[in-house]
Amino acid sequence: MLALTRTQILAFRRHVGALDERLPSGRRSLRQAAWAGLKDSMPRAALLSIHARVAGTQPSTWEDPSLVQLWGPHHHAYVVAARDLGVFSLGRLPDETKSRQLAEDLAERLRAHLGEGTITYGEAGGVLGEPPNRLRYAAPTGTVVIRWDGARQPTIRSVPPPDLDPREARLELARRFLHTFGPTTPEAFAEWSAIPVRRAHAAFDALGRSLTPVRTPIGDARILSRDEPTFRNPPGARAPARLLPSGDTFFLLQGADRELLVADPDRRRELWTPRVWPGALLVEGEVVGVWRRARATVAVQTWRRLSRAARGAVEAEAASLPLPGVEGQIVVRWD
Repeated sequence: MLALTRTQILAFRRHVGALDERLPSGRRSLRQAAWAGLKDSMPRAALLSIHARVAGTQPSTWEDPSLVQLWGPHHHAYVVAARDLGVFSLGRLPDETKSRQLAEDLAERLRAHLGEGTITYGEAGGVLGEPPNRLRYAAPTGTVVIRWDGARQPTIRSVPPPDLDPREARLELARRFLHTFGPTTPEAFAEWSAIPVRRAHAAFDALGRSLTPVRTPIGDARILSRDEPTFRNPPGARAPARLLPSGDTFFLLQGADRELLVADPDRRRELWTPRVWPGALLVEGEVVGVWRRARATVAVQTWRRLSRAARGAVEAEAASLPLPGVEGQIVVRWD
């Protein structure tokens, strides 16, 4: 069995996540940055995740026509490539008759009311006689998308159903999870995607020989077989600094996966808090602290002493954040 070290695993995840070197500006890069979806439940978190991966990111980049917002796993707002809407919706469509019927009924009622229009989800709930949050159950049909700018209620619109079989959508969702978070397990896939564990196991079983078993410092797992050469490659140059927002894909982890990224349990509690997570400070490929922002001030708390060059890289990264509505230069406050 192939044995992978922590260094190999994190180098792979940074590489496929474009965190060592930014991708060139463009829609192909936006799709790659959103390969496993970009969590956007904190206002403009997805924009900052794009900025960490794609050169030339602007405050309006999250509104590029090639991207779309939907209620994704655990009913959180996500930004995904528009052409991948079916993967991130139908891939989570329930198999159980009652749950699927609920999703499809809500989606059909929304379509009948909205047509090609747009409405806030609060107004939609009132019209349909449903609690607004219940409308999120319609998202796995792939016919409901949202727009949320972080300041007001999200708006909803109905779109044509994706031309994709739900089973194939689930397998593709599993492939993307394996590519982004590998090495990994069906249990981790179930937790991330909010699908039942038995269906996560079924998806991994269906992928069959396209997966390779590996041994990691936290236990046995699997990777996509086509990713094995990348794992074996020597690590490349690491970016001086990245400011990853709350919920960024790189640290959207649970259980033992967190131990692999951050060994110290006290530091893990500072990063993965019981409520709203802070951002993660990535310096030379390692998470070395957390950060939060208030208007034009980025407060950084480090877990070890940084060199002058590293501090300068963090300050330059903060100054480049494409934050809409922020006047003046962004400054770093070192806590």
